[in-house]
Amino acid sequence: MFQQILNWRTALAFVAIMIVSGTIVYSQYLARKIARQEKKKVEQWVEASKSLANPFVTDVRLSSKIIIDNNDIPIIETNERDSITSYVNIDSVKVRDDKGYLTGKLRSFRSINTPIIYTDPGDSTKFNKYYYGHTALLNEVRYYPLVQLVIVGLFILVTLLALRGNYRSAQNQVWAGMAKETAHQLGTPVSSLEGWVEMLKEKNSEEQIVNELSKDVDRLRLVSDRFGKIGSTPQLEKTDLVKQISNMVEYIRKRAPGKISFIINTHGQQQVNAMISAPLFDWVIENLLKNALDAMEGRGSITIDIKDEKDAVNIDVTDTGKGISIQNIRKVFRPGFTTKKRGWGLGLSLSRRIINQYHKGEIFVKHSEIGKGTTFRIVLRKG
Repeated sequence: MFQQILNWRTALAFVAIMIVSGTIVYSQYLARKIARQEKKKVEQWVEASKSLANPFVTDVRLSSKIIIDNNDIPIIETNERDSITSYVNIDSVKVRDDKGYLTGKLRSFRSINTPIIYTDPGDSTKFNKYYYGHTALLNEVRYYPLVQLVIVGLFILVTLLALRGNYRSAQNQVWAGMAKETAHQLGTPVSSLEGWVEMLKEKNSEEQIVNELSKDVDRLRLVSDRFGKIGSTPQLEKTDLVKQISNMVEYIRKRAPGKISFIINTHGQQQVNAMISAPLFDWVIENLLKNALDAMEGRGSITIDIKDEKDAVNIDVTDTGKGISIQNIRKVFRPGFTTKKRGWGLGLSLSRRIINQYHKGEIFVKHSEIGKGTTFRIVLRKG
């Protein structure tokens, strides 16, 4: 799928380059053609203007027609001192209201076109310069490639977003399929272990060992149920978060290596309720606690802070471990990202999916500092 998206991107980029390149080449050809025509029209206009001013010319019909037909090319006439003497096709209201408008236009015309010079036949020291600008048509032709580029860019962006959405959908289907297959594979050994536990109970084996073994079998069953729920819409039920989190902490505490202390802070509240799917929510808390244990390497403390706010319940899981570097904070929730030597890097990615997608909440790195520790925050919205 990724290779298909890459091929699509390459094809789209090639098509875009061809379209824009072709448009630029053709629009520049048209622009040069229109510019030559405009220059010729200005030259004819200058000749017609001088012809009308010549008292010896009796037939002025052609000259008048040329003058009248030029209603789109802006022209400014200057004398031999380059002082403005007249102008045509320029907004007279703006010229009247803004004293610098006409001189600004003159500077603009100087920069884009070479002036047409007409020398007085009777006195070579007297001449006029005719500066001219572009018509609206020529400006549209020149700017058309930019418009085309924006349109093509938007088209490519929409197409890539659609492809990305398809890729994510396919990725989610793969995850769901993998999770359900894992649940199916776990089912057989779990059922077998349950049978062995019952046999141990009947033979009055060591009660403590049987109890702990039974808890681990229950945990395997819970893991199987969790994977089986991936890809399905879970049922959310009103649950006491203090009790739910405390049970998970107690389970992890007995299996935590080294000298690790666990602290649960509820700000004096004995019960904090929220709508959750208990098996999936336990999975998130377990992932965060195991990540914290890995970060501390056998020594330190983990604090779970549960705070019931007006619009949400905030749960902070803080460890005193090695912390996360700035460049990795944005990557920790990406599928496949891990700094561990073992594992697929799916724990935090699945945790975010469980909180964001199934519980409509948020999970993010609230704070992290190298050598001091990390705080993950879960936000569960109310209502």
